[in-house]
Amino acid sequence: MFAKILYPTDFSDVSKKALAYLRRLKDAGAKEIVILHVIDERKIEAIALYGTSGSFVFIEKMEQEARKEVIAIEGELKKCGFEARARIEMGIPLREILRVEEEEKVSLIVIGSHGKTNIKEMLMGSVSEKVVRRAKNPVLVIKR
Repeated sequence: MFAKILYPTDFSDVSKKALAYLRRLKDAGAKEIVILHVIDERKIEAIALYGTSGSFVFIEKMEQEARKEVIAIEGELKKCGFEARARIEMGIPLREILRVEEEEKVSLIVIGSHGKTNIKEMLMGSVSEKVVRRAKNPVLVIKR
């Protein structure tokens, strides 16, 4: 039923909880998981605008840390028997999630209900809420 799954993650506790649900979907016929981490371009722009000469080093470090995290998740999912592939994109998280959903032709999105920035989400609405509204495929939202 849900053979190919998109798993957007910001490495928060809730997104790690969503990972546990992914493992359970193996018995339901899930075969492939696309792990997606989006580096928010708005943060990059702010760092570049207000940062110092070390800003580019900081941005590079962010990318390296994200790569380590997604590779670890990819390895964990492969051990569970999934075909797993990691992607790191730069952009606005909602737009990138929706773009990758369409590009990868996934059948399900599994996402945590809250990310690392809970205060901003309460004021502006969470990425997961917007994904639910705009995604073309079913979305499984994992609560805290």
